[in-house]
Amino acid sequence: MTWNLWWRFGSWRERRTAILRTLEETRPDVVGLQEVWADPDENMAGWLAAELGMRWAWSRGRVQDRWHSRNGGNTSVDVGIAVLSRHPILATAERRLPAGQASDDGKTALHALIDTPAGPLPFFTTHLNSGPAESAVRCLQVRELAAFVARHTPDGGHPPVVTGDFNAEPDFDEIRLMGGYKTAPAVPGLVLLDAWRFADPALPQGTWDLAHEDSVNFGARPTCLDYIFVGMPDVAGARGAIQYARRAGDRRIDGVLPSDHAAVIADLAHGAPTAP
Repeated sequence: MTWNLWWRFGSWRERRTAILRTLEETRPDVVGLQEVWADPDENMAGWLAAELGMRWAWSRGRVQDRWHSRNGGNTSVDVGIAVLSRHPILATAERRLPAGQASDDGKTALHALIDTPAGPLPFFTTHLNSGPAESAVRCLQVRELAAFVARHTPDGGHPPVVTGDFNAEPDFDEIRLMGGYKTAPAVPGLVLLDAWRFADPALPQGTWDLAHEDSVNFGARPTCLDYIFVGMPDVAGARGAIQYARRAGDRRIDGVLPSDHAAVIADLAHGAPTAP
């Protein structure tokens, strides 16, 4: 699962309860989270993990200025990305993402090696720059992310799973580059399937702007910014093969919409570990 939690915007106290309720209902095994808040007393990811009986890892954004200014100058609440897991987390790593010529928002990528019954799973989450004119910057960030994924994905192991808010629609250059099958891959040989390819086309797939109907958008078509990418399995039905994908977290709970983003859920085949 991947989900942007909308930081401390809106009625965040009520929203965090709705976020927890959604995760209790969907029961994902592993979750990549973006716009996770942390203050001196509490980390949202840590709170969710404690409530859900999960493990967690956190990566604080390296530059907090824009977020603090959006919170009335309050410098006590930070933003970052996180991973929640029902299985043990064997190792973690972070990678700083470049900003190019754009304003540096301190973006990072977070890796967590998850000890699943199907073997160690290289899991990643990130949150790319959001400016509508920053596609070139996001391409730089995707190249850095892909190198990070390749470095932490051993040959012959579980295909990597890369999640996040990419702030780009499916036909944007950065999404094509991340997949590596509609254009040359960012890292030679690294091909990542977009889980949305396995979703029922009759079901909604827009993931952003749920809470603000008057927000800037790209027209009448719902905007999809959130993705789960999975490495190509060795054979059909092998571990990591995508079974389906769908939207979640898109309904109000006790009158509260959990986030302005919908979550994305993908079900992967356990399969048998491939022979070395």
